[in-house]
Amino acid sequence: MLSSPAWLTLEVKYPDRATAFYEAFLELDIVSEAPDEAVLAAGDTELRLRAPGTVPRGGLHTHYALTIPEREYDGWYDRLDERFDLVEHTFGDARSLYFYDPQGNCVELGERAVDGTGVTGLFELVLEVEDLSAAVDFYATLGFEMVDDSRDDGRVRLSTGDLDLELWSPRLGIADARGGVHVDFGVVAEDPKSTARAVADDALAVTSVTEGVQIRDRDGHYLTLVSE
Repeated sequence: MLSSPAWLTLEVKYPDRATAFYEAFLELDIVSEAPDEAVLAAGDTELRLRAPGTVPRGGLHTHYALTIPEREYDGWYDRLDERFDLVEHTFGDARSLYFYDPQGNCVELGERAVDGTGVTGLFELVLEVEDLSAAVDFYATLGFEMVDDSRDDGRVRLSTGDLDLELWSPRLGIADARGGVHVDFGVVAEDPKSTARAVADDALAVTSVTEGVQIRDRDGHYLTLVSE
């Protein structure tokens, strides 16, 4: 079984500048800083900002969504609207606002009935894939469950329950967002080794790493399964 997201890595030219952006506008706490990588806390999920030069590199033009308490949504909107050209969409009774960071990543803040203050976690990640049906089969085999099959429109939504994964054919989505390429992310798994074995024949690589078991899918995305 898969559950919560452990981390999302974004490729940035200058980690110190990207850190300042996320600290100032999303009020994320800094976990660690180094010349080539900074780690910030988005609730229990790490947002890793990595300079080019290592593999996995970190995603480019990634679209991802963070949770904020619904009672704070209007305040976030008003503050960010002073600085960004916001786009807003409603999904059922829940609102989301979209804006871009300096690296071209589309950041979504979605209101949820959650405790706490500020950004409380990562709830959605979008990957660009070449063969949508093959990618759906791959991630379904890993344990992601189908939520919305809109492959005729170029996208499919799957979920672990804690993390929604959208797989997109190359396209523009809401707020002209694109799916990320060569994204590096981590997800908590009950049994990382046995879960990874299920896709070993279809993956470009399956490797044991310090944090768990790293899987490279056919589109070059890196998913690391980590123990609870």
